Amino acid sequence: MDEQIVTGEPGAQDDHRFAVPGASGANKVCAVCGRFVSSSDAGEIAGYFEVDQVSEQALDHHANYNTAPSTDVFVVYSDGSMRRLDTFHWGLVPRWAKDLKIGNRLINARAETVSEKPSFRAAFRRRRCIMPADGFYEWSRPEGAGRKQPWYIQRPDGEPFAFAGLWEEWTGSLPTTDDTAPSGHSARRHEGSGDEDGPSQPEQVTVRSSTIITGAANEKMAELHNRMPIILPASAWDEWLDPGSDPTGLSRLLVPAPPS
Repeated sequence: MDEQIVTGEPGAQDDHRFAVPGASGANKVCAVCGRFVSSSDAGEIAGYFEVDQVSEQALDHHANYNTAPSTDVFVVYSDGSMRRLDTFHWGLVPRWAKDLKIGNRLINARAETVSEKPSFRAAFRRRRCIMPADGFYEWSRPEGAGRKQPWYIQRPDGEPFAFAGLWEEWTGSLPTTDDTAPSGHSARRHEGSGDEDGPSQPEQVTVRSSTIITGAANEKMAELHNRMPIILPASAWDEWLDPGSDPTGLSRLLVPAPPS
């Protein structure tokens, strides 16, 4: 099975397509993605990842052919008793963060240091997830070109990539004038906060957020970028999602997908 790479702008549907040799099955290759496609609906994602429960927010989630950081994205995770599908904010906000702005810088976590960095180590121990993507965009600058060339990468069989990710839950006060809060379903506002009839009070919200783990690119994807998301094979999903898994043994999963 070949990996398909498409040239064109993010969101375009009529790009010229051609295939290059790539990985097959759940270990398809991809570069670090600042934009990706989420076209499968909640039912398709739930079926593919054998999800036990789908949230109302996930059922309401619409296809997005140019998914960007700070938007809500599908996340598959386990609460220890069942596998769930929900939508979380893309850009991790650690529990200790003073506000939500840090999430703008934490859309990716490096596999080499994810177990050690203060921003990620708690989530790596107990809150791991899969972030599904139907395809993603990467950019390169051909020699002599004045602008970067966008590339779209997808699986020819139409199945989604299974990006290794982390998730967190942050609760705190949100000033009513703060425009950095997620506007989608990832932000759950607390009852009784932000009362419009009384004095202006900081609004209490709980935000669930996520990040994609990246590692060194394999030989094929190094032609476009020096890093790539960690892509989990189906055989690793149970162990990765289980909150009770020993995190010291999970590093063996955080490796580049094989080129063939």
